[in-house]
Amino acid sequence: MSFKAPYPPYDPLDKAGYDTVIRRWPIIITSIIDELHNACHFMSLELVDVKDETKKKELEDKVAEGNQIIGKISKLKYEMARDRALEPIPDDGEPLQEIYNKELEALASESKNTWFTAPWLYAECYLYRLLRSYFALTKHWKAYDPFFSNKTKTFKHSGSSVFSPSPLSLTSTELATTVHELEKNKSELENDPSKIEVIFKEMIQMCLWGNATDLSLLTHLTEDDIKNLQTVEKDAQAARSKFILKDDQDEVWNHVKGLDKARVDFVLDNSGFELFTDLVFADFLVTYTPYVSKVVFHPKLIPWFVSDVLPIDFVTIIDQLLDPAFFSDVAEQDTSLLVSEQVKGMASRWKSYVESGVFELSVPLDTPIGADAKAGEFWTTPYPYWNLHEHDPALFESLKKSGLVIFKGDLKLTGDVKWPSWTPFPEAIGPLAGAFPLLSLRTNKADVAVGVPKEVAEQLDQQGEKWRVDGRYALISFVPPASS
Repeated sequence: MSFKAPYPPYDPLDKAGYDTVIRRWPIIITSIIDELHNACHFMSLELVDVKDETKKKELEDKVAEGNQIIGKISKLKYEMARDRALEPIPDDGEPLQEIYNKELEALASESKNTWFTAPWLYAECYLYRLLRSYFALTKHWKAYDPFFSNKTKTFKHSGSSVFSPSPLSLTSTELATTVHELEKNKSELENDPSKIEVIFKEMIQMCLWGNATDLSLLTHLTEDDIKNLQTVEKDAQAARSKFILKDDQDEVWNHVKGLDKARVDFVLDNSGFELFTDLVFADFLVTYTPYVSKVVFHPKLIPWFVSDVLPIDFVTIIDQLLDPAFFSDVAEQDTSLLVSEQVKGMASRWKSYVESGVFELSVPLDTPIGADAKAGEFWTTPYPYWNLHEHDPALFESLKKSGLVIFKGDLKLTGDVKWPSWTPFPEAIGPLAGAFPLLSLRTNKADVAVGVPKEVAEQLDQQGEKWRVDGRYALISFVPPASS
């Protein structure tokens, strides 16, 4: 029997839901239209000089298909603003179409199948799956990620966080301050778990605040705003500690130090800078501790919530870090952003880890967008993660073998549910609690928040803080396996 939360979902007509439908989603949709317009425009210019008739016909067909997609997305934007009914996802030959349409039928029976009445979490997941169908049904755009250029641009402008003179403040004042220095002190670290603990907690905070970069939510922030959110210097981390409303760092450390060459899983969220911090954390675990020997990364299989990691993003980021030209435009304004040998060495090690299987993607590295890859499909269903055991028992059993499963920021752990903020985190994740050791690192960018002391939540509310949604506050939540 499926787990059912004892509280209702958030009302899609409340202020936050209304703002999502009226403002945030249309901005995202418009960005896709603009991206396609630009792509078709440049292809049209290219046609002028094409002499080969076969290539010319192919380009003409691609432009025609691109314009058809623009028409479909423009119609979608129009209907969304007018609260029209959500249309069934067409049979595009890709996974999950039947699942989404079955859920849509159930919503229609309750008269909750329009853009203003559908549950927010279903509607947002549905939006990305519907958008995917527009591309999947074409010949020339099947492999196209309409968010790729935006993800790449944002990562380029993360250069000051990636290649600062002290790229990562990993330690206290008496320990190494860069990954390079960690290498020099590796033997010392292996003999002193207390020093590993200090760095481990720095890594968690670095990884936590990397979650602030979510392009689907930061539709109004400037590049400077994003850069500030990505700050990983130690002083900034110390200042932000008061913004961590649930802090299970000690509990997760006590669990990790009891592991012996275990496997760790990352359920990935955003690409770019956040993925960079995930890789740094994973590198630390397998390179500088005796506790972990392998890391498995779980990406999405279709363009998802603008900036989520696809297999190609995982492959691309290592190549970008090894490419001296990738950050060159930003480095012209700030010479400190020139690629350091230490960072290139780190990226080279990641590449070797991918080749040897120490770092592994849960699906093949060359998995194309929209592929029927069972190991990754669950992450883009409309279901909360507490339904994992029911809808993907093989994945559930696999995660039970992990020494630690790290979820990066996804509110689907707790569902789109009006939990009281002081609800214990294990209660809010339902059947996942105790199934496997679970660590959630989340910056608050949606109304759902659990595990916060009641007096803290009430005080923040009385002060008028937008602590649930503005990305300034965060939660580090750990649940051990039931056998612990």
